[in-house]
Amino acid sequence: MKARVHVYIGGTVQGVFFRYHTQEMAKRVGVSGWVRNLRDGRVEAVFEGERKDVDRMVEFCRKGPPSANVKHVEVKPEGYKGEFSGFEVRYD
Repeated sequence: MKARVHVYIGGTVQGVFFRYHTQEMAKRVGVSGWVRNLRDGRVEAVFEGERKDVDRMVEFCRKGPPSANVKHVEVKPEGYKGEFSGFEVRYD
């Protein structure tokens, strides 16, 4: 079953290669979408793919890379759209 989630990660998540590691993990598990930094210090991401793979990405976000200190993760389920062809880091 396909799934899509919108995730907001708070804590020490910028300047610790969170986006890079998220992109690498997404490529490894076959999830599409994007990740970006927010001005308020959080990281935002959208993941689409098989439910088990999307769940794996959410679990990754709860821990982050070794140098991160994740304090809060907000997960908003959304309807699957299939609009992405890969996974990218956004700089907007």
